[in-house]
Amino acid sequence: MQERLGVSGARPPEGAHTAAEGEGIPVSGARPPEGAHTAAEGEGIPVSAARPPEGAHTAAGGEGIPVSGARPPEGAHTAAEGEGIPVSAARPPEGAHTAAEGEGIPVSAARPPEGAPVGAADGSAPGALRQALARAQRRRQWRAFSLTLPLLLFLLLTLLLPIAALLLRAVENPEVARALPGTIRALDGWDRRDAPPAAAYAALVRDLADLPDGADAGALARRLNSEVPGARSMVMGAYRSRPFAGSDEAIRQRLLQADPRWGQAPLWRAIAKNGARWTPDYLLAALDLQRDAQGRIERMPADQRAFVGILLRTFQISLVVTLCCLLLGYPLAWWLAALPARAANVLMILVLVPFWTSVLVRVAAWIVLLQSEGLVNRALIGLGLVAEPLALLFNRTGVVIAMVHILLPFMILPLYSVMKNVPPSYLRAAVSLGSPPWAAFLRVYVPQTYPGIGAGALLVFILALGYYITPALLGGADDQMLSYYIARYTNVDVNWGMACALSALLLLATLLLYGVYRRIGKEQPIH
Repeated sequence: MQERLGVSGARPPEGAHTAAEGEGIPVSGARPPEGAHTAAEGEGIPVSAARPPEGAHTAAGGEGIPVSGARPPEGAHTAAEGEGIPVSAARPPEGAHTAAEGEGIPVSAARPPEGAPVGAADGSAPGALRQALARAQRRRQWRAFSLTLPLLLFLLLTLLLPIAALLLRAVENPEVARALPGTIRALDGWDRRDAPPAAAYAALVRDLADLPDGADAGALARRLNSEVPGARSMVMGAYRSRPFAGSDEAIRQRLLQADPRWGQAPLWRAIAKNGARWTPDYLLAALDLQRDAQGRIERMPADQRAFVGILLRTFQISLVVTLCCLLLGYPLAWWLAALPARAANVLMILVLVPFWTSVLVRVAAWIVLLQSEGLVNRALIGLGLVAEPLALLFNRTGVVIAMVHILLPFMILPLYSVMKNVPPSYLRAAVSLGSPPWAAFLRVYVPQTYPGIGAGALLVFILALGYYITPALLGGADDQMLSYYIARYTNVDVNWGMACALSALLLLATLLLYGVYRRIGKEQPIH
């Protein structure tokens, strides 16, 4: 007994229940002696001395509420009934509280009319309480949002906005439209077969004279040179020779005297084709397509097609690296999962050690190991396995070896996390039921690790798609991946449109593969 409960001296009749029975405690029919306490004292419930009516229950039975001994009228309900507690209809004494007040709901002391629900008797919270709960919920939501806001801003500024700018720049073509607006208007209606009229020459000279500085002329020359070889020298020569005076025909003659190539149609067609600010040419070029003089889409000549083959090469190298990482990482992850926890943790540190070393340092180390006089070839020759050094550097072999070494931990970690949760008793049960060990491993254990295989393979494959340093340092000319050409267009050719188009192509291909992986995962769930 933690607390004491005073009981009235009146003996309850046979079958009557006291307030203590709300706790399921039968009370003896004998009147307890003075100062004695009933079983309800564990709840601290004083019981009325008045004899309760036959079969009646007091509110104290459920919530420990002092209630007068008067019998409530038929069908009357108090505010406490919102909690499902029948309470006496008598007016509670001064300072007493009903069960509904535990929810902060004041209850009227007046006796409700017969059969009328009072306060929360209908089971619904009052309007003020609902509003208070709604405000509290909104405050919690805003607090949670404020905690995630810095991360959302970081992702917006460092990931989403750059991707949006990349996609926008892949279809933007501002150089010609901004530098030669008059020339584009003069070429409107030109048949694009022979040289344009003299008015186009005069408009070109005026547009070049209006350029604010040589940087704009250089950007224009680079853009036209990407489509017509030699256009850079033509544009810069005309820019340095400006201004020309005289009639349109005189300006035309002076341009032809300075460079006879101005009389040919290819450069003028390039100017007319790139007159719009938005163009699909970069994306088409990334797919080895182009627009002809009339704007129709066609395939590039065979000697100019390159990017589709480079994209396929990128996927091929990434797939080979992923398979090699799976073949090497699966047994190692299985072994780590079977070891005791202490040994597994120590060996897992060795798996994570490469993360502490720069990728460039590891690539340089592989150059030392794989060269003709390196440690690998010396060991092979010393063991008598080969008679002369193998070509392991500046080819596809060296690229795959180095990429597998760098990406192997990304395969081991997902596999280990899944294998650690596979009960070893499943494999033992399969063997005990007569299955050969290898069959039990392949048919019972391996299917349970499919989520780890899928996660590790997807992670390694996506990371391998964007590799640049390793193929650039260890591979040859035919081993470069798409990221190498993106860097070249960005840093060497300064062709941002083409670089962004190739990046968008790589991003789209990655998203498509990820979508296929998710679709296959949903259609074939792992049980």
